[in-house]
Amino acid sequence: MRQGMADLPFHDRGDFEDADRGFLAKLSPAVIKTVDGRVVWDNDSYDFLQEDCPGTAHPSLWRHGRLCAKQGLYEVTEGVYQVRGLDLSNMTLAEGDHGVVVIDPLISTECAAAALKLYRAHRGDRPVTGVVYTHAHADHYGGVRGVTSGGVPILAPAGFMRHAVTENVYAGPAMTRRAAYMYGPALPRSPDGQIGAGQGLTASTGTMSLIPPTVEIARTGQEETIDGVRMIFQLTPGAEAPAEMNFLLPGRRALCLAENATHNQHNVLPLRGAATRDARAWARYLGEALSMFAGLADVAFASHHWPTWGAERIERFLSQQRDMYAYLHDQTLRLLNKGLTAAEIAETVRMPPELEQVWHTHGYSGSVSHNVKAIYQRYLGWFDGNPAHLWEHPPRESAIRYVECMGGGAAVVAYARRYIDENDLRFAAQLLNHAVFADEGNKEARDLLAEVYTRLGHGAENATWRNFYLMGALELSDGIAPALMETASADFFHALTVEQIFDSIAIRVDGPRAWHERLNIDWHLIDLGERHRTTLSNGVLIQQFDPPGESAELTLRLTKAQLVGLLSGKGVEGIEREGDTTVLQRLVAVLDRPVPDFAIVTA
Repeated sequence: MRQGMADLPFHDRGDFEDADRGFLAKLSPAVIKTVDGRVVWDNDSYDFLQEDCPGTAHPSLWRHGRLCAKQGLYEVTEGVYQVRGLDLSNMTLAEGDHGVVVIDPLISTECAAAALKLYRAHRGDRPVTGVVYTHAHADHYGGVRGVTSGGVPILAPAGFMRHAVTENVYAGPAMTRRAAYMYGPALPRSPDGQIGAGQGLTASTGTMSLIPPTVEIARTGQEETIDGVRMIFQLTPGAEAPAEMNFLLPGRRALCLAENATHNQHNVLPLRGAATRDARAWARYLGEALSMFAGLADVAFASHHWPTWGAERIERFLSQQRDMYAYLHDQTLRLLNKGLTAAEIAETVRMPPELEQVWHTHGYSGSVSHNVKAIYQRYLGWFDGNPAHLWEHPPRESAIRYVECMGGGAAVVAYARRYIDENDLRFAAQLLNHAVFADEGNKEARDLLAEVYTRLGHGAENATWRNFYLMGALELSDGIAPALMETASADFFHALTVEQIFDSIAIRVDGPRAWHERLNIDWHLIDLGERHRTTLSNGVLIQQFDPPGESAELTLRLTKAQLVGLLSGKGVEGIEREGDTTVLQRLVAVLDRPVPDFAIVTA
């Protein structure tokens, strides 16, 4: 069931010309490995995208995948280069007086090192003299140790560290599990499998790292110069990321748009999960960028996809991206104020014809459907106001009752086949989902639901929808695929503040198991000169900075590094203890462990 095929401008080859412009060299073979030989990136596995679009893919998505598969070193403008196609994101390099400033060093250290090596092979062995993180998503800083070990200026927007580490720690296990559906790493890279992820091809699976920034960009209009490279910044918090920024390189007449304006409609709420983004603010930041930088740039580049050249084209691109997010926001609010629910609005809203006719508004990563629902959620939450939806049974319990009402699992499958024959795959999926949740052993329902998900995936223009459908089909057939990427590396845990460390423990307390447990611990961080107290009562771990009064049942004197080691199971060696040492054991006894491979398409 293909979405949105009417009158798409396949004759327009402008994106292909832009994606090829400035090409200097490819990485050949485009395969990147760890030191022990594990493949973490393989662009060559997407060579099939050079063939004609098959019946198992949406032609629009196939076209987009072909563009994203272009890889190598490109000259953006004099003194500014990009390495594209060696990870989900781009690495940009701005040459300075003595070396090169790296902008967004990819996800994995191995990919970042390969990208820098490719650049140096054609531009000389220039040292890295600075780093810029445009925003607090891991595909824009995770590879930093592949380009530098530190000791250079590292610029990032205000709030970067707080958002970078909390997104990967607090809800990290759940996001990582859902990211396996969003990016589809377990799917074969083939015409009937994974063909992209919207913002790029997929996420690399190498070593992630994080070096804390040394320079904070705290206000719009702030200027910084690194190695002779002058930058003028625009903060955009709450748009594509909680901490993000655009910036102009005035000496190069080049505008970096981070991930705020790329060649697709982005996510207001990614399918992997995250804090809902502010579409209204997003649109206004793009309008502000137009006002600040119009006429000052001859090229605009971003952390994904390919650049846009020419002042008029940049202005048109930014205007259309601005109008897209503003339209989604305003129409959602207009319709929710008329009483429509999120699902009803998603079926109602259609992009204006002018925006439908440009490729960069198409939903390869985000979509009109799930972005509208996200905007609704931001304003009104999960509840649509209908009392019937206020206290529904959870999915498995509801499924058992629905299947019973419909006459049993066989009857549900029979109904589903009828809807499949009528090409109503959406409702067939709903029916079969009930059948599977009611009885995971119903092989006929599982197999048929896998077939329906496969057909829905093959018809999706949106890459992340395709991957979700095809991953669902895979796991119905073969079981849960193990995660290939771990986002919470040692660097993330060491980057946590003490408060965040204790927060990460508090969310692991098994409340019912801890209902009747009472304990407190004083933690003296000798290297920081801080004292913290954690108190467990009523199933809640409360923390207090510099607590007054008497000592706790147990006092531990340790460094922050020892605290991280202790909480990651490395023991208490070298830690001074005073009081009842069983208190720590009692706390550990009520801590739960995340489940990294929880079920999604079965109950």
